[in-house]
Amino acid sequence: MSDNKLTRRDFLKGIGATAVIAGLGSLTACSNSGKEAATKAATATGTTGAAETSAAAKAAGAIYTPGTYTAGADGISSKVTVTMTFDESSITDVKINADGETPSIGVPAAADLQKVILDKQSADVDAVSGATITSTAVKKAAANCIAQAKGEAVAASGDLIPTGSDEDWLGEEPVVDDADVKDTIDTDILIVGAGNGGMMAAAYAASKGLKFRVIEQNANVQDTRHWYGAVNSSAAKAAGSSIDKKKLLSEISRYASGKCNQRVVNVWLNESAAMHDFVSGILENEPYNWKCDFTAGAEARWPESDENTTFYFPEQEHNYRASESEYGMQRNEVFLEVIRKAGYDVDFNTALVKLEKDDSGRVTGVIAQKTESGDLVRYNAKKGVLLACGGYPGNPYMMQQLDPLGTTVTTAVSYSPADKGYGIRAAVWAGAHLDEESAPMLFDRGLVAPGVDAGYRDSESAFGGKAFPGTVKQYNPGTQPFLKVNRHGIRFANESSPYNDIVYAAAHQPGHVYAQIMDANYMEDIKRFHTIGCSAQSRNIPGYVDKQLEQYGENGEGLIFKADTLEELADKLGFKDEDKKNFLATVERYNELYDKQDDEDFGKMKVRLSAIKTAPFYGCWLGASLLTTEQGISIDENTQALDADNNPIPGLYIGGDMSGSFFANNYPCLMAGIACGRTLTFAMKSIKVMAGIDE
Repeated sequence: MSDNKLTRRDFLKGIGATAVIAGLGSLTACSNSGKEAATKAATATGTTGAAETSAAAKAAGAIYTPGTYTAGADGISSKVTVTMTFDESSITDVKINADGETPSIGVPAAADLQKVILDKQSADVDAVSGATITSTAVKKAAANCIAQAKGEAVAASGDLIPTGSDEDWLGEEPVVDDADVKDTIDTDILIVGAGNGGMMAAAYAASKGLKFRVIEQNANVQDTRHWYGAVNSSAAKAAGSSIDKKKLLSEISRYASGKCNQRVVNVWLNESAAMHDFVSGILENEPYNWKCDFTAGAEARWPESDENTTFYFPEQEHNYRASESEYGMQRNEVFLEVIRKAGYDVDFNTALVKLEKDDSGRVTGVIAQKTESGDLVRYNAKKGVLLACGGYPGNPYMMQQLDPLGTTVTTAVSYSPADKGYGIRAAVWAGAHLDEESAPMLFDRGLVAPGVDAGYRDSESAFGGKAFPGTVKQYNPGTQPFLKVNRHGIRFANESSPYNDIVYAAAHQPGHVYAQIMDANYMEDIKRFHTIGCSAQSRNIPGYVDKQLEQYGENGEGLIFKADTLEELADKLGFKDEDKKNFLATVERYNELYDKQDDEDFGKMKVRLSAIKTAPFYGCWLGASLLTTEQGISIDENTQALDADNNPIPGLYIGGDMSGSFFANNYPCLMAGIACGRTLTFAMKSIKVMAGIDE
């Protein structure tokens, strides 16, 4: 925060109107046109200030100070901007810029809301079905514009909670005066965040009748990650599946280059079975009666061949995928229903500002802010605070400074835009230690147009002024180990690898992107490739790949190209001159290796070689799609936050993607569901430790 800004207390003392806050770090100031209009009105009435102008206008029966006002609020993937024009008694024009939102959902929703707000002359309109987050952003920004036009003070929450900067992602901890705290709430356990970890913790705490509260900065529970990994669970035993825990511990440590805390990993290995029993006890019984889709054995293994397999696949994956038609809700929504039936609830629209500590260094609670009113609330937590606020993929300041390599290979995103690392920052302000090693969750599925480089682009509508260029969250068939070439038409790596390996290999290639090539026999190849985890959708869901090719093809979003000849495909992909010659020669060489059933160049196993001989041919350009980050606050086996000397911080527990000590370098995607499995297991562990439950 700059020194010339008023403190929040000074600001509140200096106004008599109601403060309106439309989301943390999301409001923009009045536009110049609005200020000019106010100045003109003041001059016309012989007054010298906007407040006096507004008062004079209202005395004459006016509602608004004429002019144009602008405000913004965070949507699903960008900052949504609303610009509204007023005369003295009405809204005369509404313009909404939601170009950074999901093209098929958020953008049309914004267009609908633009008309509705103008027709209704109010920001109090119904959200567009299926576009709740974008709708909420539009409504908040519109309410802000109306408040400005009415002459009401609008407090920019960025004055209280710094968003960070290109030079300093952390910023300074906000200073809060006790006089500004409007309410105090006492509880035993405070859970911050209503995502996968927070809702699991809440459901378990409710089952034990504990005294707890949950706060969430957004207006609803966050998206559910349906797949989770658990070890030797009741579902595994029923399927006759068993995992060697010692071997798995060694493999996880190898993935992290030894940079993990093996005692922390053992918590998941030893306690995830009990976590599954708790989850299944809710989901598989009345009134839900969901069925666990358990995956293990041959389905979850790298394909067999006469070659030595490179990777170990010891995972047991559990999936309760609740479709709209079947259940009408997701797991996090079920847990919300469960805690409400038990007499609890979530304090929505309540954002973490900072942690509080006593003189001994124990975390005693938090200061939070009501995002709709701006009021500050103190939550005292007698037994502890669990922070489960997500990673930092939606924060370009943190991404560029903490994971410079990951940002350079990313073309698209599938993260939650609410994950801006604010929980991590609050923990570091309180003395917690952040793991030194980045650990992004990158999927090789970021479709882009020919000629587009990976990495951030300037974007006025996006948080932090930066966004990745891709418009498709994830193109699932991008994971398939087809031939991949760089911009010079040259193959550069073994394509049969974990999701992030190929995108990191592309960091050594022009533009950090690559083209994927396949022929008319793609479905036969995909079935033979037998990829695992979520990439198995391409072989297991009938018509799935065909639909993707149509949706993103030349008659759709124009990102996947189809051609009758390889020469034509090369042209469509943008290869010219020597690069085109290289491309055609590379395909010819690749077909030779397929015929030999021996990848002499990069050692790809023969079962994952494919011919490129039968028209039509398909090609597209890819980079990484960023799902989340796993670099978090260092914890011990009790999920307690550690300080810089690796000593536990009393009263502070960390869960979900903002917890560390487990992953480093990358995410071991071949162990499908391990991140969410860890999240759910550690959430339950945190509650047990705080409540003194030994079971």
